[in-house]
Amino acid sequence: MKKTTQLKSLLTSKSLEFIMEAHNGLSSKIVEETGFKGIWASGLSISASLGVRDNNEASWTQIIDVLEFMSDATSIPILLDGDTGYGNFNNVRRLVNKLEQRQIAGVCIEDKLFPKTNSFINGEQQTLADIHEFSGKIKAAKDTQKDPDFCVVARVEAFIAGLGLEEALNRAHAYADAGADALLIHSKKSSPEDIVNFMSHWNKPTPIIIVPTKYYSTPTELFEEINISTIIWANHTMRSAIQAMQKTTRSIYNAQHLRDVEQSIVPVSEVFRIQGADELVSAEKQYLPSIDQNFSATILCAGASDFGTFTESKPKSLLTINGTSILDAQIDIYSKFSINQISIVRGHHKDAITHPQCQLIDNDEYQTTREVYSMYLARKAFESPGILAYGDIIFRDYFVHECVNSDEDIRIIVDTACPRGEQNRDYIQASNPYSPINFNQNESLIKMDRNLPLDQINGEFIGLMGWSAQGGIVIQDLLNRLPLNELKDMTISAFFNHLTQSCNVKIIYVKNDWVDVNTIRDISDASSFYA
Repeated sequence: MKKTTQLKSLLTSKSLEFIMEAHNGLSSKIVEETGFKGIWASGLSISASLGVRDNNEASWTQIIDVLEFMSDATSIPILLDGDTGYGNFNNVRRLVNKLEQRQIAGVCIEDKLFPKTNSFINGEQQTLADIHEFSGKIKAAKDTQKDPDFCVVARVEAFIAGLGLEEALNRAHAYADAGADALLIHSKKSSPEDIVNFMSHWNKPTPIIIVPTKYYSTPTELFEEINISTIIWANHTMRSAIQAMQKTTRSIYNAQHLRDVEQSIVPVSEVFRIQGADELVSAEKQYLPSIDQNFSATILCAGASDFGTFTESKPKSLLTINGTSILDAQIDIYSKFSINQISIVRGHHKDAITHPQCQLIDNDEYQTTREVYSMYLARKAFESPGILAYGDIIFRDYFVHECVNSDEDIRIIVDTACPRGEQNRDYIQASNPYSPINFNQNESLIKMDRNLPLDQINGEFIGLMGWSAQGGIVIQDLLNRLPLNELKDMTISAFFNHLTQSCNVKIIYVKNDWVDVNTIRDISDASSFYA
């Protein structure tokens, strides 16, 4: 059933119905889970949640933004406390359009002047709108709505302003005649006297809504007897939340620990439940590329570095860029792809690397060996699909996506925008050069060499590779077959040239979007990755 139809059924029900206040998506979900059939989007509560007064200090567009989250989070109807309609009849027309677009079931507007003041603050001093002008607002709203079940509720403030029963009845009749779907008769007395008197004189079929905030001790049975349609519990979710937050923050502030409050607040898992975290997990399984649960990552952080005082007591992988170490940045990227089995090969200042969630592998011969020997020490990682990266590179997330989702058994990331003819770069020659027309069309590694002729260079291996289960077997087999003394001194280029003799190594071209951190300037360049 449409939300609008649900609300209209509530207002016209032969039984007394109840609507509960909410002020954001979270409180709306709680209201629905509790069993209420409808939500009162309280102007007071939404304003309070935004930290402003209930005097139209929050703009109507800001209110609409909050309502959109409330509507998206729930399947029951929302009746907006629309204050005075945020202006004249024209503002009301635009408001109704925007509410219907967001599946808000109805709006309640009050017959006061814009900007409004809360009814419980100096109510007698508040000026009411002209009856005819306000009736025009109601007609404008009803003429604008596209859904015939959208509800327009007129809130009568005569009792609040101290104008008495006759004025309340005059206004109620006028608003009903103008087309209001229901009337909200408001009173701030501590007894239901105003409401009982009004109902004893009301003879129209238009449903009557009340808000018994001030006369809260009145038995609900009385409201049933006098034929009230709907009761709105108007601000109690917000008020209880304030009390709970004050109590919790005060306790933590005074105690300076969490032991006293942890048992009286919901666990974080309850927050996740209300947010629908389980649904996202299911959706990820359906829509995200599947990753083998055994997929692993290996980070090579053993090598020493010439970074002066920056690395006197720590390896280069722990250099921080905008507050995040290179190593942590890589681990964060892998976690986004649900890669949680991570091995770190450490050497230089190895004790500085203490990641309890990672397997730590020590290369104590880091001063006389190269990356291939570190790969050898971590060779068990090649028993399942995985990814390997140098520990001193910064790169974009999509590099990992490309490595993880390639169909080739072995794939390497190659920067086609690299400078040519420099020392200490692992240049590659590919089966085809980079072409924006045939981007990543199964180019294969022909040769990797730091001294490739300029006309043969198609890019630079950046130090990031991935492999399938079959590719891992090939890599591990090569590591086990090569003599250990040869492995210790082998360059990564030489290793890949061996690999190309037994399997295809796919080239995944990228252009820039990575930094090999070797100088202070590199740290500055890499800072843009965390801007």
